[in-house]
Amino acid sequence: MPLVIVVHGGAGGNAPHPEDRQEKLRQGVTKAALKGYDILRGGGRAIDAVEGAVVVLEDDPEFNAGCGSVLNEQGKVEMDAIIMDGKDLSSGAVSAVKRIANPIKLAHLVMEKTRHTLLTDQGAALFAKAMGVPEIPEEQLVTEQNLKRLEKAKLKGDQLPASEKDLGTVGAVAMDGQGNVAFATSTGGIVNKMIGRVGDSPCIGSGGYADNHIGAVSSTGHGESIMKVNLARLTLFHMEQGMSPEEAASNALNYMKTRVQGTGGLIVVSKEGEWTAKWSTYSMPWAAVKDGQLQYGLNPGEVCPPEALKA
Repeated sequence: MPLVIVVHGGAGGNAPHPEDRQEKLRQGVTKAALKGYDILRGGGRAIDAVEGAVVVLEDDPEFNAGCGSVLNEQGKVEMDAIIMDGKDLSSGAVSAVKRIANPIKLAHLVMEKTRHTLLTDQGAALFAKAMGVPEIPEEQLVTEQNLKRLEKAKLKGDQLPASEKDLGTVGAVAMDGQGNVAFATSTGGIVNKMIGRVGDSPCIGSGGYADNHIGAVSSTGHGESIMKVNLARLTLFHMEQGMSPEEAASNALNYMKTRVQGTGGLIVVSKEGEWTAKWSTYSMPWAAVKDGQLQYGLNPGEVCPPEALKA
């Protein structure tokens, strides 16, 4: 089977990112994809590759996950994450977690160490402590950029600049050498959200889905819209009906836009190893590696020529 990893850094807004940020976004998703591919190339599982890729993005303050998460109405960080193995449909998720550097790692522990699928807030914190996951000072997750974004959001509300209003989510999908697929998604949510707000990201079928019989998807965009149409599972439903990953993603995004006026993005890998990255916002940073060929992009129509990786 082909080795495939695709990552995204969040779809959002109806305007381009500032020039000085665009290259940082491209570099961030490329670094994440290369990390995931190294795991696959070393014989690792798809589930470990998507976790490894998302950890890179959670650690990068340019992205709305982990360090760099946007702030809620009280200026606090509350994060959501999910991971799923297409081999047996096992999944783990956390929501509204605080003071954790890498929520995706905690979500993986939920999958492997509990009989549950989703833990939230205080329960997730107690579980993290029991698993020896260290708490970190919240200040380590808060960036000066996001403090300014919150201030703008409180002053301007819906008039917040498009490039800062919808900062999306991060995610990855992968296929390993055994033909197993997996996905992982992680986010800090939306700027100035209510305390306890949970979006699509930790919800199976919305924030993503993985099934060896079909493929894997990770979603990004307006969470409330994504949940209403079950965007990830809708995409895989289209693939079950015979659509290619590209056709399925386009149809699912179009349906969300026409039915509930929601925008977002998708990365998809099929059970055959075909992949796509699609979005209905202005831009979405993404990167993919398949069989040693790297590609990446950000803005509409931007796809770099395939670049062969060193052995």
